[in-house]
Amino acid sequence: MKAFEKAIEKLLLICAITATLSVVIITLFIFKEGVSVLKDYGIVNFIFGSKWSPTNGQYGILPLIAGSLSVTLGALVIGIPTGLACAIFLSEVAHKRSAKVLKSAVELLAGIPSVVYGFFGLAVLVPGIRQYILPMVQLINKDATTSGFSILAGAIILAIMILPTIVSISENAISSVPIEYKEASLALGANHQETITRVIVPAAKSGIISSIILGMGRAIGETMAVILITGNMPKVPGSALDSVATLTGTIAMEMGYATPEHQKALFAVGIVLFIMIVLLNIAANFTLHKLGGQTND
Repeated sequence: MKAFEKAIEKLLLICAITATLSVVIITLFIFKEGVSVLKDYGIVNFIFGSKWSPTNGQYGILPLIAGSLSVTLGALVIGIPTGLACAIFLSEVAHKRSAKVLKSAVELLAGIPSVVYGFFGLAVLVPGIRQYILPMVQLINKDATTSGFSILAGAIILAIMILPTIVSISENAISSVPIEYKEASLALGANHQETITRVIVPAAKSGIISSIILGMGRAIGETMAVILITGNMPKVPGSALDSVATLTGTIAMEMGYATPEHQKALFAVGIVLFIMIVLLNIAANFTLHKLGGQTND
């Protein structure tokens, strides 16, 4: 029996080492391929340059960063309130049987391929924005135009895609709040709504923030759905109806036909994306640690 346990421990150790080495090797490969462009073109020019035109030797990725951040922030603006409200409803309002069915339906969204979301956006959202949203915007700004391929379309689709992450983790965090908190609040005269907003949700804030951070990571790393509906125009957007290109979308579209120098520039884009995700994780861990410390105090 001890020999079997030792074998399992060794196997788990090998799996852990393999996973860690895979990340290290991929990171080293990306940096090896992309660092030369950053050196030759200049890090400042590369990150803050406003023109992405590989055929002309211009590799400014500021429009790509702006496109990725705008679509991601738009998705969070839509997805966070929707996901949190859904999680609260499932854990505190809905009947247990109904909540179980609804939670399964929400989690089913995570199994839908991203290209299907992209086709849905292409067939429904893009024409809908062009036909219904644009006329309303033109009542305020007559010069407004859009093809429908826009930040708004990408944000809506990404918001739907991150819902399973936000809803599932937030619902688990809210359900894990000790029942004594709720009973004490109600005993002190608070109603159900006040108990949810002032006691239960604040007590579950660490889990809720974790769900938001994971959803953000999913949104900023999404590729296929974004390619189909954002328009892939490398320019700094001026409104939610503008077409944009993202970091991931640009890499996916251009890598297949890129020249050697262009490929290295795309690897450099990958380096920037990698650093953004690392900084996101550091900020997430710092925030969770700070919240945990406040909770303990």
